[in-house]
Amino acid sequence: MERAAIDVDGLSKRFGSLVALDRLTFEVRPGEVFGLLGPNGAGKTTVIRILTTILHPSAGRAEVLGHDVVREAAVVRRLIGLAGQYAAVDPNLTGRENLRLIGRLTRLARSRIRPRASALLHRFDLAAAADRPVRTYSGGMRRRLDVAAALVAEPPLLFLDEPTTGLDPQSRNALWELIRELVSDGTTVLLTTQHLEEADQLAERIVVVDEGRLIADDTPAALKAHLGNTVIELDMGDRRHAVTAAATIEGRLGETAEIEGSRLRLPCRSAFGLLRGILNLLEADGLAPRNVTVRESSLDDVFLALTGHRTRTGPATAGGRE
Repeated sequence: MERAAIDVDGLSKRFGSLVALDRLTFEVRPGEVFGLLGPNGAGKTTVIRILTTILHPSAGRAEVLGHDVVREAAVVRRLIGLAGQYAAVDPNLTGRENLRLIGRLTRLARSRIRPRASALLHRFDLAAAADRPVRTYSGGMRRRLDVAAALVAEPPLLFLDEPTTGLDPQSRNALWELIRELVSDGTTVLLTTQHLEEADQLAERIVVVDEGRLIADDTPAALKAHLGNTVIELDMGDRRHAVTAAATIEGRLGETAEIEGSRLRLPCRSAFGLLRGILNLLEADGLAPRNVTVRESSLDDVFLALTGHRTRTGPATAGGRE
């Protein structure tokens, strides 16, 4: 049986009275993009910090490429790359100087440092700006350089913590494509994100974390299929009408609608028959919706169904749980 790239068993972390992680258990297979999904304060960054040996767990066990993150921390550090939420490159050095510095710090053979830096600058479309100070780079260029820096030592396992935070759509899509290329070359990627589209686009498997607890572990397709293939959305005009309509639908049709402001959301396997029954029922009671939408279910719907709220829930919780 193939050894897991990451093996997490009962992982917990406390900061005083705050429980940042509560007995998480999951595995990451070699050569996959694994998504760690959750809102601000869910515990995603705390997981990354433990797996990259920055923090010690309060309880439980974690292994990276077969090595314990506490007892064999030095070995783990030599095998991984990390690009955190914020660019860790020196703004006063050029892009080329940053990568060469990382090469020396990671004890890459001197004969390999220059060609490795040049190769990464070309791969990440930074060659034209290689000899400019990083402070002159755009946000997307800095983020690409940060990921390139994490790859200087050619690690088999790469941690990306909120890699597209602050990027415009074009830069985000370019970084997504680079991540896909890395995985096609054999790199295993653990990606944390609160962007559901990002997880859906990149991850082969997803763990959903909320308030430090694991609440789902499956493929994006399986998570959406579990909820239902289709979502009916009804805009009732105001919340009062939405509440009344939801009660009517549940009482007469036995279907539970999620209420968000003036909108009702009903996941279902097949929309046609259900939608016809709902519209007939609401019109008969003088509750015709202002607008009706039928669409495929998304990870946003899954997350809302699992947690009762969306991923964007405000600033990160103090004490390290992010």
